[in-house]
Amino acid sequence: MHTKTKELVYIGIFAALMAVCAWILIPAAVPFTLQTFAVFLAIGLLGGQCGTLAVLVYILMGAVGLPVFSGFKGGLGALFGSTGGYIFGFLFSALLMWGMEKVFGKSTGVLVLSMVLGLVVCYAVGTAWYMLVYTHSTGTVGIITVLGWCVFPFVIPDLLKILLAVWLTKRLKKFVRT
Repeated sequence: MHTKTKELVYIGIFAALMAVCAWILIPAAVPFTLQTFAVFLAIGLLGGQCGTLAVLVYILMGAVGLPVFSGFKGGLGALFGSTGGYIFGFLFSALLMWGMEKVFGKSTGVLVLSMVLGLVVCYAVGTAWYMLVYTHSTGTVGIITVLGWCVFPFVIPDLLKILLAVWLTKRLKKFVRT
């Protein structure tokens, strides 16, 4: 298969995987999905460029109304609602991970560090957006309160998702050639 065609197929597959992972709800004290796992896996397996394009395609699918986000939501209302910043944060995470790959290479250490820093970027973008939307619609809220709602309960599950994504990347990389 021609390289560009193969890349487009992988981008489409991983955009679809992100949607499926968004629909998988893991029950816990604070339930969580596997969206971030799919973002990390896309960058790990496809590399920065194709992985970032997969994230962008996923977001665009949701923007046009396909129910690809958590809770089978889609459309601009989902993107610009209080938690939409975390979805946009996926794109900023992917861009950061791509940049780190270009500058520092593709070693496992760089991959892990880029995923952790990408997670921090996602949290920062999402939390800032959440505070903006929440303050506009409901009233002021403190940063510690928002972190308690939107970040702290997800740190351990997200770090476990990073470990799983790195492990799968190492196991599957020989089968995925972009």
